[in-house]
Amino acid sequence: MSSWNFADVWEAIAGVQPDHPAFIQGERVLTWAQFDARADALAAHMIAAGLERQAKVAAFLYNGPEYIESYYAAFKAGFAPVNTNYRYGPEELFYLFDNADAEAVVFHSGFTEVLETIRGRLSGVKAWIAMAEPGHPVPAWAADYDTIVAKTSAQRPVKAPWGRSGDDLLLLYTGGTTGMPKGVMWAQDDLFNVIGAGGNALLGIPPAVDIDDLIARIQSPEHLRPTTLIACPLMHGTGQFSNLISFNQGGTAAYLPSRRFNAMELWDETDRLGVSNIVIVGLAFSTPMLEALEANPVRWDLSTVKAMSSSGSMWSQENKHGLLSYAKNAMIFDSFGSSEAVGLGVSASAPGAEAKTAAFVAGPNCVVFTEDGRRVQPGSGERGLVAVSGLLPRGYYKDQEKTDKTFKLIEGVLWSVPGDWAEVNADGSLKLLGRGSVCINTGGEKVFPEEVEEALKTHPAVRDAVVVGLPDPRFGERICAVVETDGVAQPTLAELSQHVHAHLAGYKAPRDLVLVDSIGRAPNGKVDYKAIKDRAIAALEVSA
Repeated sequence: MSSWNFADVWEAIAGVQPDHPAFIQGERVLTWAQFDARADALAAHMIAAGLERQAKVAAFLYNGPEYIESYYAAFKAGFAPVNTNYRYGPEELFYLFDNADAEAVVFHSGFTEVLETIRGRLSGVKAWIAMAEPGHPVPAWAADYDTIVAKTSAQRPVKAPWGRSGDDLLLLYTGGTTGMPKGVMWAQDDLFNVIGAGGNALLGIPPAVDIDDLIARIQSPEHLRPTTLIACPLMHGTGQFSNLISFNQGGTAAYLPSRRFNAMELWDETDRLGVSNIVIVGLAFSTPMLEALEANPVRWDLSTVKAMSSSGSMWSQENKHGLLSYAKNAMIFDSFGSSEAVGLGVSASAPGAEAKTAAFVAGPNCVVFTEDGRRVQPGSGERGLVAVSGLLPRGYYKDQEKTDKTFKLIEGVLWSVPGDWAEVNADGSLKLLGRGSVCINTGGEKVFPEEVEEALKTHPAVRDAVVVGLPDPRFGERICAVVETDGVAQPTLAELSQHVHAHLAGYKAPRDLVLVDSIGRAPNGKVDYKAIKDRAIAALEVSA
């Protein structure tokens, strides 16, 4: 049995490559030695503040070195890091920090005002640590991040009296599409192994046997340390886990200098840094990326790009084809998974061999079960819930009811069943349908929004689309397409319905259409289906 702990691994890596860049954000560069020393100082500060074993450390930060540094400090001291959605309002933040039992909060000083409205109710927080921003001084009630990390810790590496363990937790709070956020409890050993253990199965790099093996391969002249440009937020699993993967290979994490995604900036940084991996989330990122390339076809050298990865939001075959026509040495990896179910499936595309939009090769521990626990047979046309076994989270923090609903014993094996529906194609690949929580029932027929959305996105005038069910006196619900166009054409309902009907059954074609300037996806590519439905009801003046 392994007992991986991220702090042990990263300390070993910093020891053999102290001068290699760990972080690059614009003109700011931090080496692995600096990363290690700063995390030691931060860990020592939190121990001195009275945090004890597995105390929760919340990162309320935009993308930047401080995000992963705060995680590293938590790993070193035997604490459990917690992600925080920086778009949350006061009550959402209070719920998260209270639910997670946060004892330290590391935050950008621009969040001071919102924190001051709830700070008095968070008596369990022992350490408030602020990263100063222009125009936002560090409040008197918080410690200054830069002052802390500039100190040299008396003990290096920092190890708390209670030590470290592979059972130490990382909490990944996920909001999903319904309900309050819930904290997925990943033990570090399980997470380290499930994200490759220093290897990368998609790129043919085997997992490391132990730390000595991992360090030996990093020191090998043949080893290529990845420079991974993480364009999506670190507060979500896709960005965060991608950063961990890159660091476990001794690589460099690059972040965009700006806080709002800008495709031109992404390609500028890719060219300037010789980026090898780009991490995004679906069409919200890939569409403007392709548009920038089409408008500037010879501006950037993309020859160093070996992989573009996405998870959490499907994107179209046509879009992948377009990107690969410019990044000719790259492959696109579209991962199907969630915070509580890593490795459900993957769709890999190479230039000239782009995968079908919603077709995924099932992971080695992935099965589709009917609601009564039978395996869906390939080619049967039957629909079921996707499940994964093997290395799984320990459940949801302080929520046994939700844990029991998601982690189920089937065929004598424990599975994570997060709620995604799929069919199994004759060749064993998965046809992803979507989440059951937003399934539309029209005249007794179940329609999964994502299935219709992907058909709509293949129309040349459609930039993005979301499908919701509206009240209907005859059918119960009818399908409404909320469409963001390319800004040029104005497709009609008849035109889009006919287009969908050419791909799917007639009852899945939209009966209503709302054209919008922007779908308004979150940084992780997800949409608030309830908000979109309310928007459609208001636009069409439908009685709810």
